[in-house]
Amino acid sequence: MVPAPDQYRVTIVKYGSRNATRADVYLNYSLYHEPDGPIGMDYFFWLIQNRERTIVVDTGFSPRGGDKRQRTTIYPVPQLLRDFGVDPATSPDVVVTHAHYDHIGNLDLFPTSKIVIAEAEVDFWSGPHAQRIMFHHSVEDKELETLRKAIKEERVVTFRDRFDVAPGVEVIEVGGHTPGQSMVKVNTSEGVVLLASDAIHYYEEYDRDMLFMSVSSLVDMYGGFDRVRALTQSGEIDILVSGHDPDTLSRFTAVEGPYHDVAAVIGESND
Repeated sequence: MVPAPDQYRVTIVKYGSRNATRADVYLNYSLYHEPDGPIGMDYFFWLIQNRERTIVVDTGFSPRGGDKRQRTTIYPVPQLLRDFGVDPATSPDVVVTHAHYDHIGNLDLFPTSKIVIAEAEVDFWSGPHAQRIMFHHSVEDKELETLRKAIKEERVVTFRDRFDVAPGVEVIEVGGHTPGQSMVKVNTSEGVVLLASDAIHYYEEYDRDMLFMSVSSLVDMYGGFDRVRALTQSGEIDILVSGHDPDTLSRFTAVEGPYHDVAAVIGESND
């Protein structure tokens, strides 16, 4: 059976990693009265593909952004994009879930693409608080300038709350981690997938209401968890994909070939 035009294959691509401790990644970890210990963090971008279109969700960290923060690059993002069939010259749509360094680091690879991002995210990083250290440590000025350049070129589509990128692909704004943090809902042959990005870094974070250490609004981050629960309980989503959990790939079908250890797929494509 050929999948419908509004169904896609989702590819989860791991390009980097980090070794940390639980106290590094969870806000006020001492409040949980648990011993500290090591925890990994994986870095992903996501591809939504079928015969009609390719949509890139986030673009990973750049070599500069990763090196500054001592992150490990497993494979360069441009290489992975190419090998997974993404040609920036064809101007695929790019969804930016938020503007942190590890999500827009290679945005300049897509100089003619339409970019979809929450209005609140654009407003914040253009506003008076963007340079304050608790926010600014998570971004690269050059990469924000790339986004601003795209805005001037009228390639950026902003939205509030929910936006249909294409048939079967919707972006949902929740805030919390950043003011315009968004998630992406995708229709696949295996069910409706929610790419939570950094609304949910770790499955444990969501399951136990444990907030990530970098947060713009505690209330909105908790609200994001509640919204995902409501989407799940209503049957609107079937499959949850975390933003950074090292357990993510093991939950899904590994791709065949040389990238079997760094990529997994959900659903069939109609290509």
